[in-house]
Amino acid sequence: MSKTGILLINLGTPQSPQVSDVKSYLKEFLMDARVITLPSFIRFILVYGLIAPFRSKKTARNYQEIWTINGSPLLTHTQQLAEKLQNNLSAQYQVEFGMRYGQPSIEAAIDKLKHLKKIIVLPLYPQYASATTGSSIVKVMAVFQKQQFIPNLEFISDFYNHPAYIQALTASIKKHYKRTHHLIFSFHGLPELQLKALGCKPVCQTPCSSNIEVQGCYRQQCFISATTIAKNLEIQEHNYSVCFQSRLGKTPWIKPYTDDTLAELAKQGVKKIQIACPSFVADCLETLEEISISAKKMWAELGGEEFEYIPCLNSEQAWIAAVKNILTTTTAV
Repeated sequence: MSKTGILLINLGTPQSPQVSDVKSYLKEFLMDARVITLPSFIRFILVYGLIAPFRSKKTARNYQEIWTINGSPLLTHTQQLAEKLQNNLSAQYQVEFGMRYGQPSIEAAIDKLKHLKKIIVLPLYPQYASATTGSSIVKVMAVFQKQQFIPNLEFISDFYNHPAYIQALTASIKKHYKRTHHLIFSFHGLPELQLKALGCKPVCQTPCSSNIEVQGCYRQQCFISATTIAKNLEIQEHNYSVCFQSRLGKTPWIKPYTDDTLAELAKQGVKKIQIACPSFVADCLETLEEISISAKKMWAELGGEEFEYIPCLNSEQAWIAAVKNILTTTTAV
């Protein structure tokens, strides 16, 4: 029986936390037309003339805060996920992983799978966004455009409401959750323009309804993930919040912002909080530095008394089982 290839894709990471490597990574990442949706010549000037030169040092310092003896946390967790998934699947499957930006590349992963007749592609982003899942799928297709043989390709574009993902994340959060604390679901943000391109006009400023689905609406998918998990944990609406982090530049991003949410909760007299980041399945710069370090510092400055970051799924056994379930129930394996 012919093997089936499984290609896991994550965002990526610099090769090291040194300024030169971070600058190279930022250039590759931000020059993606699906990340910064501006004309190419404007994007080039912005990235090469402003963002990369001026943000590289600060971003490198942030990476140095979270770098481990094993290297990048994102790379380590993704590699462990791939290895454990391989060990939990039969010999019929070959699991490889690639990074959309940086190393190991998607091209390198595909090179190990290109001899197979079927490949299932799973970008490790629960909620669909053009800048993440969309970009990863486009990259895979671009690589195969150069190949003489194109196998049967199956793409899993999202799993934000897949029962296995919801169950694994609910169980993971439940191990840490304290009912004396306000729980914050902090998702990675997106520029509002990317949602308006889907037909969200205007972009919602309130919790997105699940009654009318907008195809590919990242914000709506985030709210569905969060509200489903909160319901499973039996948390009342006033005891949790949904917000969005990691905005870049001065253009409007989807709201509410995580820093504004922290400030508002402090004004309301909330003293104890926990934060989970359901748009990330592996801990990375955005969770370990932006939330666990910077947001924690901000909360203390706002008068907060207790702050706890709840880790991502990383390579927990329950997540391995969930990925296996997602692969086998979403596609015709």
